[in-house]
Amino acid sequence: MTYSFFTTNWEENKKQLSEVRKKVFIEEQNVPEELEWDEFDKQCIHVLVTDNNKAIACGRLKPDGHIGRMAVLEPYRKKHIGTEILKRLIKKASEKKLEKVFLHAQTTAISFYEKQGFEICSDEFMDANIPHRSMQKNL
Repeated sequence: MTYSFFTTNWEENKKQLSEVRKKVFIEEQNVPEELEWDEFDKQCIHVLVTDNNKAIACGRLKPDGHIGRMAVLEPYRKKHIGTEILKRLIKKASEKKLEKVFLHAQTTAISFYEKQGFEICSDEFMDANIPHRSMQKNL
């Protein structure tokens, strides 16, 4: 299968980005809707992935290097889509001359981020009733 990857912004692709995050975070992981949406989306660089024009995955990079809202619809997991999103966000951070990127990884995803060179830099904490650890990668 061939997927399309787009580097975009919130205004251009709000509907598609929202659809993926709603399915993964709000519906599947029971994140309260008020915690999912924030004021940062408009400032972020977003990566959107589609399959035949259907939104299937996304991620975002805040101006300070914080990577987040990484989401892949369930049927598309384990196909290296998340890895490609992460690589594209790291590349954007590098192009912006940031010294490091960081994220709050769900503990079940720590090994995924470690494979991309991220290191744990915090104790476990709860976010939206899901255990997380902070991780970072120097650029």
